[in-house]
Amino acid sequence: MSDATTTGGLQVDPELRDFVAGELLPALGLEPEWFWSTVADLHGRFAPRVEEALRRRDELQEQIDAWHREHGAGDVEALEAFLTDIGYLVPPEEPTVRVSRVDREIAEVPGPQLVVPSTVPRYAINAANARWGSLFDALYGTDALPQEHELAPGYDERRGAQVIAEADRLLDRFFPLAEGSHADATAYRVPAAGELAVDTAAGTTGLADPAQFAGSRPGDGDRAAAVLLRRNGLHLELTVDPSTRVGSQHHAGVSDVVLESAVSTIVDLEDSVATVDGPDKVGAYRTWLGLRTGELTATFGKEGRTVTRSVNGDRTYVGPDGAELVLPGRSLLLVRNVGHHMRLDAVRTADGDPLLEEVLDALVSATAALHDLRGLSRYTQTRAGSVYIVKPKMHGPDEVTLSVELLAAVEQALGLEPTTLKIGIMDEEKRTSVNLEACIARAADRVIFVNTGFLDRTGDEIHTDFEAGPVVPKGAQRSATWLTTYEDRNVDVALRAGFAGQAQIGKGMWAKPAAMREMLDTKGGHPRAGANTAWVPSPTAATLHALHYLETDVLAVQEEIRQRPLADRRDLLVPPVLPGADALSAEQIRHELETNAQSILGYVVRWVGLGIGCSTVPDLEGVGLMEDRATLRISSQQIANWLHHGLVDETQVRDTFARMAAVVDEQNAGEPGYSPMSADLDGSPSFQAALDLVFSGRREPNGYTEPALTRWRQRAKAADGGGGGDAEPRTRDAVLADRAPSPAS
Repeated sequence: MSDATTTGGLQVDPELRDFVAGELLPALGLEPEWFWSTVADLHGRFAPRVEEALRRRDELQEQIDAWHREHGAGDVEALEAFLTDIGYLVPPEEPTVRVSRVDREIAEVPGPQLVVPSTVPRYAINAANARWGSLFDALYGTDALPQEHELAPGYDERRGAQVIAEADRLLDRFFPLAEGSHADATAYRVPAAGELAVDTAAGTTGLADPAQFAGSRPGDGDRAAAVLLRRNGLHLELTVDPSTRVGSQHHAGVSDVVLESAVSTIVDLEDSVATVDGPDKVGAYRTWLGLRTGELTATFGKEGRTVTRSVNGDRTYVGPDGAELVLPGRSLLLVRNVGHHMRLDAVRTADGDPLLEEVLDALVSATAALHDLRGLSRYTQTRAGSVYIVKPKMHGPDEVTLSVELLAAVEQALGLEPTTLKIGIMDEEKRTSVNLEACIARAADRVIFVNTGFLDRTGDEIHTDFEAGPVVPKGAQRSATWLTTYEDRNVDVALRAGFAGQAQIGKGMWAKPAAMREMLDTKGGHPRAGANTAWVPSPTAATLHALHYLETDVLAVQEEIRQRPLADRRDLLVPPVLPGADALSAEQIRHELETNAQSILGYVVRWVGLGIGCSTVPDLEGVGLMEDRATLRISSQQIANWLHHGLVDETQVRDTFARMAAVVDEQNAGEPGYSPMSADLDGSPSFQAALDLVFSGRREPNGYTEPALTRWRQRAKAADGGGGGDAEPRTRDAVLADRAPSPAS
């Protein structure tokens, strides 16, 4: 950062400085000197406390390691007593949340949630616009429906008929008619305010439940151009246009069925991005700012043409009472900041210390949202006047307190009403899971979100239990005692704290972007488990997952679950270790090692070499799996643990990585800007980063991957002259896909 300038007592990367002065602040009447002085003040106040929290993590881990070295996995009651004695476990509490000014998308409307990297504006806009999605497109362009023949170029009428029949079946299931089937409909009419008439060959009927009719857009005469239906808080629009290709084929002229889909979206500054310097952070912040002002656009080439994407406006209907009804056209936006352990070289103190990165994230996140809060944005984002900041990687209640107090300090600096900045608690570290009640209590007046982050939580489980013994293979973690308890207990604790009607209970990501049939068959378990929301990898997946929320009344399920006994937190303490040294065969060990090595290399080669923070990485069988730093943490900790306990040795690990490098190179042969590893393993930053993650995995605090990734990415960028590849590589399309091929086009 030799060209940094001193601003507000800080050494600031020039691109970051110029972004703040030229883009973030001008419309708000705030001065850059004030901004950077505030950053310096917040850093000075919180950095010592964060460092103390990180030291406390290390102290506790050292004590836990020593206990497990003496006792192995040990007895759960003895482990509980020990963890209580050292302060890792705190006494259970009975928190009651008391949150005000929460948007209904969080408090009242269960539905899918997207997580989008903030570094690619094209995908961020796509995610924000995924509030509404075409069911016809999602069924036509994915494996949600079996493809029984090779599709004709352009629009295939046989496939279209299959889609129309499935849509009719779903309409009958969720919005049944008083008589007959939607498949019999010949017209949808609104002859009078508040009334929906459906013409069929047998006569005219209406909805079995007339209250499901939510509005319309007028067409010719009393025929509707759009019919709006509502179930479980979500809307569905029948778009009627017989002049289109699909509408001319449909029996009632319906050209599309549009579902309210991604009710909320997390714009990610953390796990799904690779931001290692000032220019990287500017790209991430610029996207968040553009979404909050409503001015973000992205121009790109697609299928031989130039496309410009922008943020959608609201949707207008005539309500059942005859008055205008306006529904949001965009997802409610949350933003995920980095964790306490992250430092940013792009800003340094007068003493040369890198900045506590969460300070800058929090202040930029809130300042960008001021455009909306002050009515300066093109579109209203929050109608309740709140800003939603998701906080990851917090270990226990004291660290939640740190985050809450940082948000309060940012509110005070910006002159915001107390608790304007709400917090989403990512329950992805063991010390948070076992003390979840106390964590919620520390944020009772601003918590709007608790999420089970299975992937990071598994990585932390392995690291916490590192000395207890060799852990079970990665796939076996899903049936481990701790995990089933973790998934149930998050819901139990949150509901007892009063989350119903005030805050979200979230579940984790569907990791197979192309497997929509499998997702439809399995992910309905999340709303049935009492989750208001669950993560999906694309707008198309959000539209299909929305069907699960039409099917399940989550709020009613939550009321039932609230009556069941609270899952025992002692079950969270059972280490997922193998029952004996010979529990796995040599072939099983070899396969697990190869699977993890290939996964690590497939992800790291894009993070380090191309600056891609989230990728669809084909596994050894060629199945595309979504990978981010959380999956990397599991795989690297898995190998490091087995190496530590002698299930594998260093030579075996190195040989396996060398073989898998050739596999990954072949899988990425057509990737623009890709640098093969196998031609020069010693000189490949990506390959060396992968080894670093494994061989430093035992020593790296909490098993986090960010330090090693950042070091090697910075080296790769320096060697590349500060560049680093394609900002929008085509491999990202499978992670947050554009709309499926449209039958209506």
